[in-house]
Amino acid sequence: MKRLIFFGVIIIITSSCATEKPNFSPLSTSFYSETKGSDSDRGTKNSIEINVKENVNASEISNLIATFPQFKNTGLNTEITTLKYSLQNYLYAIDANNVTGKNRAVKDFEKSYKKIQKLRQNLNKDDDEVLNRYLVRLKTNISAIEDSIKGN
Repeated sequence: MKRLIFFGVIIIITSSCATEKPNFSPLSTSFYSETKGSDSDRGTKNSIEINVKENVNASEISNLIATFPQFKNTGLNTEITTLKYSLQNYLYAIDANNVTGKNRAVKDFEKSYKKIQKLRQNLNKDDDEVLNRYLVRLKTNISAIEDSIKGN
């Protein structure tokens, strides 16, 4: 009986304790850019009203950047590195409210994405499926962010 009460108390204590999810975002909490829009820029079509640090899709992109697998094809790995940099620039531009930088990063992402699609033809089935899973998740999250920006 004492064991049952002891385990009951342990379960209640562990389930009631709030735990904070770790932040794997490449954006630090102190990130700040001089390119943030002035107060007069806010509310216009040329501003981005989204908080990257609290956006689930941006967090998912950050996690995907950090966990992207390596492949045997060095050309593919090089292009994946370029894709990851364009995604980081995308997140930085959104955080900095830099519309021009965001648009440039999206174009860079699309360019790398197309190159990776061509390089996928040389992969074995398992690697191709893994790569496809990552690419679909990235594109889905970027689309969701773009939709939320257009909705503001």
